[in-house]
Amino acid sequence: MTKLTLTSLLLLLPLIFIVLTSAPPTIASEAATKGYSKSIPRFLGKFAYPNRGKPFQYETRYFEQRLDHFSIADLPKFRQRYLISTRHWTGPDRMGPIFLYCGNEGDIEWFAANTGFVWDMAPRFGAMVLFPEHRYYGESMPYGSRDKAYANAASLSYLTAEQALADFAVLVTNLKRNLSAEGCPVVLFGGSYGGMLAAWMRLKYPHIAIGALASSAPILQFEDIVPPETFYDIVSNNFKRESISCFDTIKKSWDVLISEGQKNDGLKQLTKAFRLCRDLKRTEDLYDWLDSAYSFLAMVNYPYPSDFLMPLPGHPIKEVCRKMDSCPEGTSVLERIFEGVSVYYNYTGKVECFQLDDDPHGMDGWNWQACTEMVMPMASSRESSMFPTYDYNYSSFQEECWKDFSVKPRPTWITTEFGGHEFKTTLKVFGSNIIFSNGLLDPWSGGSVLQNISETVVALVTEEGAHHIDLRSSTAEDPDWLVEQRAFEVKLIKGWIEDYHQKRNSVFSI
Repeated sequence: MTKLTLTSLLLLLPLIFIVLTSAPPTIASEAATKGYSKSIPRFLGKFAYPNRGKPFQYETRYFEQRLDHFSIADLPKFRQRYLISTRHWTGPDRMGPIFLYCGNEGDIEWFAANTGFVWDMAPRFGAMVLFPEHRYYGESMPYGSRDKAYANAASLSYLTAEQALADFAVLVTNLKRNLSAEGCPVVLFGGSYGGMLAAWMRLKYPHIAIGALASSAPILQFEDIVPPETFYDIVSNNFKRESISCFDTIKKSWDVLISEGQKNDGLKQLTKAFRLCRDLKRTEDLYDWLDSAYSFLAMVNYPYPSDFLMPLPGHPIKEVCRKMDSCPEGTSVLERIFEGVSVYYNYTGKVECFQLDDDPHGMDGWNWQACTEMVMPMASSRESSMFPTYDYNYSSFQEECWKDFSVKPRPTWITTEFGGHEFKTTLKVFGSNIIFSNGLLDPWSGGSVLQNISETVVALVTEEGAHHIDLRSSTAEDPDWLVEQRAFEVKLIKGWIEDYHQKRNSVFSI
């Protein structure tokens, strides 16, 4: 984003600042793929590995929130869960900062466990750490239960980004008041959808938060701001750069899959070939399962072993392609696919059979959000993509949303509410103290801000980075570019806080 005055410092970092200059997308009427039902990719793993404990120390508390912050209607309130740690906080007398992570579309404990950067920085800054949970996820359920909250379109109608931001704003304002900490600066953090929320909250509530680190935040993945093929082109390029034959095997597999599924006992044979726990009812379900694996592998293509979504080796796509390519001569396409995809779904070798509908982190609310306001056009190109070719079909998407939720999408609402078109001008005029960090291996990077906008709205872009890798805990295996990126982020955040204190002291000394 912004042009930094610290040019010499930037030259020390292997960060690449680029501009997206692609033609606007075309909207086609029909998906070109045979029998291929395409859903919008999730930010996080529908088939992710369950949470494995509490690596950081915090208290779990609850705060009573309004169901609708923008109405005076007397609606039932709900308990919002939040995690808090004051272990390193220097307190209100020293105006210790508050690091607030904007909760994503899932259980907040999972995000807390996978955002070590915030915990690592807290002692250094004397900061309180706050992880509020997003409404309608985890334990933060309106109406008292998930079943009632998800009952119908009326009960789900309060699941919106703007209501979630208001939750965060009300919670931290109340907390500061109760702790006599009104003077303590708030710094926002978020990754993926949480990164979008962090950036939007800084723009919407500048009086509440002094800055935001928005990691892997695709705030431009709406309408025609970026081409709809961008996401799948980046996923595909991740595989192509490792192995052309691996890319080609995956590209061929979709037609083979359909052909097998159309045979008399095809679904039964596919169930057996992919070791599914239950009989396959539709080929499309297996399509989605494979699509998810490839997309999530691109997102978590970290240079070291990780278990954010699944237990995986370092450079997992390299391992997937090695598995596919090393199969003996005569191995069928689908056998190669199974060998490769097992790296994602069963790297530990402990899984006996595969479920196609697992959702251990409770992220089904994202389907509602994607059908209402988080409408992100997706398509797959014929030449660059290893996925089945299809064009973005809004009419079909609208019909599916009506079928699932009895709602009509609002495809232009996000850009109306938060901006997006003419984003450079908007961020330059109205924005400040925002870091947009992205790794170019992450397929969501194509929908984010990859160019400096001003001296205080900064884009940090790394060639080898994946999905919000900078927010993860530091390890001995971190490459130099990641260490340097985090150091630069710390430097910028330190500058925000010092600037806040300086301006606040000058005001109170008048």
